[in-house]
Amino acid sequence: MALPPGMLPEIEPVSRESTAAVIARQLRDAIMTGALPPGTQLGETELASRFQVSRGPLREAMQHLVSEGLLRSERHRGLFVIDLGPGDVYDIYAARSAIERAAMLRALRGGDRDRIADLLEHTVAEMATAAVEDDPTALSTADLRFHEVLINASGSKRLVRMARTLLIETRMCLTALQGTYQRVEERVEEHTKLIQALRAGDEETALALLEAHMEDAVQRLAPGTSLRDGHAPPVPGNA
Repeated sequence: MALPPGMLPEIEPVSRESTAAVIARQLRDAIMTGALPPGTQLGETELASRFQVSRGPLREAMQHLVSEGLLRSERHRGLFVIDLGPGDVYDIYAARSAIERAAMLRALRGGDRDRIADLLEHTVAEMATAAVEDDPTALSTADLRFHEVLINASGSKRLVRMARTLLIETRMCLTALQGTYQRVEERVEEHTKLIQALRAGDEETALALLEAHMEDAVQRLAPGTSLRDGHAPPVPGNA
């Protein structure tokens, strides 16, 4: 039911991000790109000085990142950027595989395949340019953007919401992943084949390529594990 005219007159349109939101976004970007590497301890005094803010909004921002799973809290020690071990990598890609499979199916079965393929081709063009210019940061950004575009194109708010933190964690993985390719063009080719299958409406090939794409990443980042065969890393303490 719509609010009657004149209700809540004290509410005004929000014109800009809160200070805490700005800090959270900048810290999130720094974690994502590796400017704040895994295991880094975040000191309140230093960060408050660098951001030139009081500790209140800084703490709010950092607690938000704790809730997103990007920071971990250690009692009597403080907050640290999360470390991604083999089990984390496996878990991230297993979850992404399920989400992106659902997104790909929506793209394939909808009536907008060519438009989505065009959007994805733009990100692959950015990947190709980054590969030629030997810019690994731009390459990883464009790689991540490809998957973000695919999920956004699904039209599912829930898939988008579930993928949000996973894609940030994936960006953390991509720094390590890029060093496992002998030819960076391989990454471009993998994504190009996905687009071709989508444009052709070839559901079987598109899903197989997507599964292989995720499987390849897991095996490169966590050797000895496999999404396809269900070979997950042992849980610490249960070995």
